[in-house]
Amino acid sequence: MPSTTEPSRYVPLSVDSAVWDAYYSVAPLVLVGTIEVDGSPDVAPKHLAMPLSRGPLFGFVCRPDHATYRNAVATSSFTVGYPSPGMVLQASLAAGPRDAEGGKPTLDMVSLSPARVIDGVLVDGCRVQLECRLDRVVDDLDDSALVIGRVVAAHASPGALSEATDGPDDALEHSPMLVYVHPGRVAAVHESKPFPYHRGFHE
Repeated sequence: MPSTTEPSRYVPLSVDSAVWDAYYSVAPLVLVGTIEVDGSPDVAPKHLAMPLSRGPLFGFVCRPDHATYRNAVATSSFTVGYPSPGMVLQASLAAGPRDAEGGKPTLDMVSLSPARVIDGVLVDGCRVQLECRLDRVVDDLDDSALVIGRVVAAHASPGALSEATDGPDDALEHSPMLVYVHPGRVAAVHESKPFPYHRGFHE
């Protein structure tokens, strides 16, 4: 154990606000697609998003006053797209402001296609696309909620598949991943290294 008199090498962080804003961390960057009440499509980028079990459950954090939350609850469905590094502009356009009529004009510049199974839209060009039916919503997470969907259909570009390539490095070389570096940055992942699991470890 280190001496308690040794000067600390760490800087204390305030927990009165979002502590994660004080340091950089990596998260997925996904595009969540929903359908508005008037039938028009909506897409928004999310980074607090991930699989929530070893089964087909996927969730993302969203504020209840956002259209993505309202639409997912109203239609009981949403889609998820994992964009490639070349789609940073599309992700930015999906986060564009709404006009006086409530529309999102910047979304007109994002190429969309109808979902295959659910009533929804998919963002063209994404490495992986998921179609989800709403499973449940966990409200009251401070000012946010966790929206959980059950994946009912999934599609991927061939280069993103782990079994169709010569390994992770080959897959990332041909289909690099776009990740969100919180706060406010993005990065492309082109390579990886095996994790040195201890003998006998099971996930």
